[in-house]
Amino acid sequence: MAKLRFFPVSYDVDGRIVLVVGDGAQALQKLRLLVRSRARLRLISACPAADLAAFIAEHEVEQVALGLCPCLIKDAALVFIASGDEQQDAALSAMARACGVPVNVVDRPHLSDFAVPAIVDRAPIAVAISSDGFAPVLAQRVRALIEAALPPQFGRLGALAQAIRTAVMTTLHDSASRRKFWARIFDGEAGRLALDGHGEQARLLALQGLREASFAPARGIVYLVGAGPGAEDLLTLRAHRLLQSADVIVYDALVPEAVLAMGRRDAERLSVGKRKGRHSMPQDEINALLVRLAGEGRMVVRLKAGDPLVFGRVGEEIAALREAAIPFEIVPGITAALAAAADSHIPLTLRGVASHIVFATAHGAEGEEPAGYEALAASGATIALYMGKSVADKAVARLVAGGLAATTPAVAVENAGRAGRRILRGTLGDLPLLVKREDVTGPVLILIGPAIAHASDALAENLAAALSAAA
Repeated sequence: MAKLRFFPVSYDVDGRIVLVVGDGAQALQKLRLLVRSRARLRLISACPAADLAAFIAEHEVEQVALGLCPCLIKDAALVFIASGDEQQDAALSAMARACGVPVNVVDRPHLSDFAVPAIVDRAPIAVAISSDGFAPVLAQRVRALIEAALPPQFGRLGALAQAIRTAVMTTLHDSASRRKFWARIFDGEAGRLALDGHGEQARLLALQGLREASFAPARGIVYLVGAGPGAEDLLTLRAHRLLQSADVIVYDALVPEAVLAMGRRDAERLSVGKRKGRHSMPQDEINALLVRLAGEGRMVVRLKAGDPLVFGRVGEEIAALREAAIPFEIVPGITAALAAAADSHIPLTLRGVASHIVFATAHGAEGEEPAGYEALAASGATIALYMGKSVADKAVARLVAGGLAATTPAVAVENAGRAGRRILRGTLGDLPLLVKREDVTGPVLILIGPAIAHASDALAENLAAALSAAA
């Protein structure tokens, strides 16, 4: 995963001196941004351009005609350098750094201690978009998307929070209760009133809800959420929202770090990862954990790779939650079979060829392959075989014994739906070779059936590695 050079923070400049050095357009651009803050602004410029001079006069920005010197820097919180001359920029940056004051040099990240993000201003709410200083145009494009998503009056929600924050902090003494209260306020009638401009009515209604919340016992809930095949952009919007709100995220081994990183930073993360032959926590202990966490009044997201209803053992967790009278909801995700078919450009159903699909697992509850799908496969169904690499030879033997031809088209997809996926195309008779493939280490989804022969031409062109190549 790529890492940020500039760590995004919000810097307190209330009442503090911020220096801008420059005579022209770049200095003007910085001042236009900074006048939206509560900083005390000083322009260091001997001869400002006409539009810059007009701007500082209009906004009562102090001008210092002297050159930048340590005596001017020492009391500053931040320094912005926009001279436009690279040698001068480098000298001024070194001077600010020698004084221990953070410096930003326009269009010169290598001379800067911090980057200025593109900002969506919904004061007191602000959204900052940073590109580590190397792609400001791209940051501006993202800003335009967010500007369109957040109405101009969105900041009224921030004003409502500001108006009742002290009362909330005094009344609700733990962070979990406060988070739930804020979520109800922003999503409820008080939030709507605030957005409509009825700030006082919103404040009174929120305070009434606060009094009721202070007497209500904490009530937990478990969300059984599908994380999809692993790519962050295949996570559903609802799953993303719940990850942002969860007190605890209980996740499996196949859920990648990139998806976990989409959760709230201060949420507790508990790994109960299960892989074939290596269970970090037995299922009954996972069930008990979910019941205990929700019983403590916490919002729990049980995050499962793919879809929780497809080979996710969610039935056992549902039974435990029902028995304990714990409320729960199920949030579906994209299952691996669909991701593998999309990766391979394969139609799982095709008129006149395959009219039904079978999801099968190569590993039953007691380690035995379940029976029954051989006849369906022989009838022309598309078979999606989960977790099949290590027992591919046994699965093939069962299917051939059930009447399926060894020449039936087959595809094996490793890490379906992820950037590092591998697609191996061959026939049913080639699949036993998978067992010997030491280079195939990720989860494998196998698709078998006549519909696979009707994949797009791009499939054949893009897949150089066939199963038959690995003996």
